[in-house]
Amino acid sequence: MNTSLLDEYARRFKRLKQGGTRYGKAPHKPVFLLTLIELIEKEVITANRITISPELVAGFKENFALLVKTAHKDDFTQPFFYLQSEGFWFLKARPGATIDSHIKSVQVLSERLGYAAFSEDLFGLLRTASSRVVLKSVLLEVYFPEMKAAFLQIKQTGRSYLQTLECEVLNEKEGAYLSPLVEADDEEVRFVRGGLFKRLVPKVYGFTCAISGLKVIARDGSALVEACHIVPISISGDDRVTNGIALCPTLHTAFDRGMIAVDDQMQVLVSPSLAEEASSPYNLRQFEGCRVRLPFGSQYAPAMDNFSWHRQQRYMG
Repeated sequence: MNTSLLDEYARRFKRLKQGGTRYGKAPHKPVFLLTLIELIEKEVITANRITISPELVAGFKENFALLVKTAHKDDFTQPFFYLQSEGFWFLKARPGATIDSHIKSVQVLSERLGYAAFSEDLFGLLRTASSRVVLKSVLLEVYFPEMKAAFLQIKQTGRSYLQTLECEVLNEKEGAYLSPLVEADDEEVRFVRGGLFKRLVPKVYGFTCAISGLKVIARDGSALVEACHIVPISISGDDRVTNGIALCPTLHTAFDRGMIAVDDQMQVLVSPSLAEEASSPYNLRQFEGCRVRLPFGSQYAPAMDNFSWHRQQRYMG
């Protein structure tokens, strides 16, 4: 361990630039740094190319609720942008995009961001357990001394706010972690839940298309199948797996456009109004009458009312 480098960053962590507000100094940067350190510790972050994930946003919001007892709002985008002023945090925009000012929408920020990164020397320190312990202790003792003991005690339980959201998206009620954020509903929570929906729907279907049976998984673990809302989230507000079905990209598009649907017997309907080449191996008609593959576990199965809505409102029957 490079003790002189660790000492230097300990000093810098003690002197974070905090904007003044009517509630006191803004606590966002130290909470954000604690969250990043946690995710490195859990090996959720393994490389110095950090993107905006459900784990990062949910972890920040949970830590903010546990540590901050003033009326400050848990705005994730604020420290994500303004930590750049410390000289060890950098944002790289996607090609053709810019991040030259504070973007208040986490969705827009995620769309414009290529990745964020620590300075290489700091990231090297944070990959070492002993350095993480020192820097985490500095942040807690300097900025949240009264909450440190309770915070560490809660963390030792291994439960998290993200687990609560996963239970809700999976339609599972048992094992929920009752945190101050359970009832929260804002754009950042919806961003987290949306990310979990995209991840968990393919998972409960075994990364297999529910209609075609296609299953393709790349070396990096990504799957070809996608999470498809049965009733659009903009209409239903429902992001549980029971309002989802795992489909390959072509069938996802066909379902969204009403070219195919699912009946009460869980069989595929194909719109009679389609004009397609019957001899093509990619034609939709081949799936007419096929039974939809269901996930293992009744709590994950799509709700029949959702398919009924889709037939009435989207299907070109």
